Amino acid sequence: MDAVKNPYVPSAGRTPPALAGRASLLETAIVNSKRLLAGRHVNGILYIGLRGVGKTVLLNRIAEDAQTRGIVCLQLEMLEKYSLPSLLVPELRKTLTALDPYEKARGYVMKAWHAFADFLNSVRVKYEDVTVRLEIDGGSGIANTGKLETDLPDLLCAIGEAAKEKKTAIAIFIDELQYVKESQLEALITALHKCQQKQRPVTVIGAGLPQLIRDVGKAKSYAERLFEFSEIGKLDDEAARYAIQDPAEREGVSFEAPALREILSQTQGYPYFLQEWGSQSWLVAKGETIMLSDVETATVHALDRLDVGFFRVRYDRCTP
Repeated sequence: MDAVKNPYVPSAGRTPPALAGRASLLETAIVNSKRLLAGRHVNGILYIGLRGVGKTVLLNRIAEDAQTRGIVCLQLEMLEKYSLPSLLVPELRKTLTALDPYEKARGYVMKAWHAFADFLNSVRVKYEDVTVRLEIDGGSGIANTGKLETDLPDLLCAIGEAAKEKKTAIAIFIDELQYVKESQLEALITALHKCQQKQRPVTVIGAGLPQLIRDVGKAKSYAERLFEFSEIGKLDDEAARYAIQDPAEREGVSFEAPALREILSQTQGYPYFLQEWGSQSWLVAKGETIMLSDVETATVHALDRLDVGFFRVRYDRCTP
């Protein structure tokens, strides 16, 4: 069939045409957003799962919804070679700019700007990958000890107070959270804890690989009371069928029953694989009904693509 009309997206972080099986998770996030804006308590959320189950897609969708509700969102993707401060600082600057778009800061917003300047000066010495410059002087008397576990909580509390003054809230989204070093993760958890204690409208929503549960517990023993842990995995049969059928039906294409069963058997409901098998089945099909023989041919192509890309990248990173 026409490759241009192929609706499937076997890609990293790209929202699939049918976001199936995640409705309850999205609803929980919406309720949390509303509570945060209302000044009510919410725990942070950590989405845990293997590669390709849709964690990044979920974070992006939740952030989009939060932004439409007026929440100021910081979006980070952690990288192994960078520190948390180096990625957080530019987003915090954007956050303060969003709270003070006309550069007429006063009250708690001005206090937050000065605290940010102090924080920036202290972390730039310790974390040499922090390169942001700021024209505002410090002198806040907070967030300037040079100790991240002390300064980050103070800074986020100051920014949270500014957000409260502006009748909004702050949501920090962090993807690939397993790459945050233990001491920096401890500082982040401590900051969330302090914001909750002081009733600041600040929350953290993160995603990471399964070891993140261990890492968070190791960083702070009380972390399990600050976060809701949501394990993201394969889709059940109903959701997997929807993820495959709905995009095709929008283009006037259908699957014969044996073809659909074969895709579900081959993919086991794994979201990334569903997109790969759907895409390859579309490309090999000759008519507007995708047959079992089409899926069998598509399976060969899909496995070749996974071997060259999805699995090869991970295999080559293994130790001898």
